Amino acid sequence: MPAWDAYKEVARKRGALALELFAVESVPAGGPASVPENVEKHLEYQQEQESKGTLVLAGPVSNAAGDLMEGAGLIIYRAASIEEARAIADADPMHVSGARTYSLRRWLVNEGSLTISVGLSTRSVSLA
Repeated sequence: MPAWDAYKEVARKRGALALELFAVESVPAGGPASVPENVEKHLEYQQEQESKGTLVLAGPVSNAAGDLMEGAGLIIYRAASIEEARAIADADPMHVSGARTYSLRRWLVNEGSLTISVGLSTRSVSLA
């Protein structure tokens, strides 16, 4: 059994969720105008992936100090394999155009909590 699968099995045996997702760190690669030129197509692609159930979460991240947004983004995909996740990331218009490059990692979600509140009469949703 490959090491990654063995780790997932151990996590499951101890009661952890062991949900395998894929994390993409996307960073600017082209000139200063290349990211804005591709934002609309990128956001359409993200919406398409969300509709398919492939996109879990996505958004910009700060620099290491936490005080500046420097154009990096984090995208979490749901996929059957790392190869499938790579194909999804490769097809992102930001990556196709060369405006951004990315690194891809497996992420085994084991612990944590998430609270979602849905207001039926107000048609509101909040996430905490």
